Amino acid sequence: MTIAFDPDRLTLPNQHFIGGEYVSGDDALELRSPSTGKLLGAIPCADAALVDRAVVNARKALETSGWAGLQPRARLRALYAWAELIEREAETLAKLEAICSSRPYAAALAGDVMVTAEQIKFFAEFADKEAGTLVPTADSQFGFISDHPYGVIGAITPWNFPISMAAWKLGPALSAGNAVVLKPSEMTPYTTLYLAELAVKAGLPAGLINVVLGDGPTTGAAITGHAGIDKVSFTGSTRAGAAIMENIARTGIKPMTLELGGKSPMVVFADADLDVTADALVTGIIPNAGQFCVAGSRMIVEASVADELAAKLSERFAKITPSATHNAEAGFSPIISEKQLQRIDSIVQAATHQGAELICGGGRFEHEGAFYRPTLIGGVDETNPAVREEIFGPVATFQTFETEEQAMQLASHPTYGLAAGLFTCDLSRALRLTRDLEAGTVWVNRYGRTRDHILPTGGWKASGLGKDLGREAYLANRRTKTVLIDL
Repeated sequence: MTIAFDPDRLTLPNQHFIGGEYVSGDDALELRSPSTGKLLGAIPCADAALVDRAVVNARKALETSGWAGLQPRARLRALYAWAELIEREAETLAKLEAICSSRPYAAALAGDVMVTAEQIKFFAEFADKEAGTLVPTADSQFGFISDHPYGVIGAITPWNFPISMAAWKLGPALSAGNAVVLKPSEMTPYTTLYLAELAVKAGLPAGLINVVLGDGPTTGAAITGHAGIDKVSFTGSTRAGAAIMENIARTGIKPMTLELGGKSPMVVFADADLDVTADALVTGIIPNAGQFCVAGSRMIVEASVADELAAKLSERFAKITPSATHNAEAGFSPIISEKQLQRIDSIVQAATHQGAELICGGGRFEHEGAFYRPTLIGGVDETNPAVREEIFGPVATFQTFETEEQAMQLASHPTYGLAAGLFTCDLSRALRLTRDLEAGTVWVNRYGRTRDHILPTGGWKASGLGKDLGREAYLANRRTKTVLIDL
């Protein structure tokens, strides 16, 4: 494959971005390329004092710019200008995304960066279209519900889709009139920093977006526990989400949006088109090497077609080859780190030690970097670690059923309820079972999100609280006030 860019010749931003300026700190956290294992550099880790500085700057930016009180169309125009600059800087952003993440350059350039710009424009449109509500009262009274921004939003984003996840937080928060203090993953900070820099260049008030670098225990805890943070928005693991809830409860009360882990089922009935279904199942677990929260990691298949479908999946998995993220052509992604690859393999090994069957895959590729083979595991039940635990890699379990009731029992996970897929040509069954599936999102005869940002995403059970994307995400960044006036 030809390379899209030389990683060794890329200038990487490695400082905090506070008040519209880069702020240095002592390098504390090393970053390595998941494609090669090579050291990229190091970033500082913000302590509580630096997080406080970012919060103070965010509050000052709100007060001096009047951002929350601007004519709403002015906020829309400012956000549009930022999105258009993102589009113009797509090549640089795609390189910064690919260098340290699992996102291939080609996919980031054509997809992630452009989706980020689309999302910001999408949320910008809410600024002058959402309003309070006049409510019916007695003729002697005047009642209405007004809505207002929270103030300073504390946001924490994961490493799997760095630029897209930043837009999930920044777009609705800014459109709704807030300022943001954002901590990207310590493994993938570069595109978030450049997004903040571009926002200032586009004309957004300096300090409206502040990016603090660091890890969860130090920097993340300082954000979620800061008294000047009015709301927290987090995307990441369920374990980290629970720690955030505990920290917020210990240090004060504030609202939060949490999009957390998943162990999503893909349920296949015998009447489904098996070739179309096989392609969809691959789409549900292979992109980004399975490193996405809604990954369809539990395949639940009607017994009469199970062998045929397993063969189709094995054939498709066998054709997948790894590719460094800095190559020009999109390819199979690396695992984000060697540590994560070892965790994935340990779960696969534990599953087989408990009697599971390795249908295909298992083990790492003989290739430079942290690449793991697409893996399908059969012969498992609900006690197997491959079924219980979120693996966050290209590994799916394969279970069979005889009846609808059995299918729904297998689909229900005791912990997670983020997403689900359903494959059937029976419309009545599809409508009936979408009601029964315990998940925040259900796809029928397909698997995965589209670029239609109006569809919200969020989980049931321990998969989260609240919603990202859609109108719901904008409203989640506004709080309401009830007013009743005696005339």
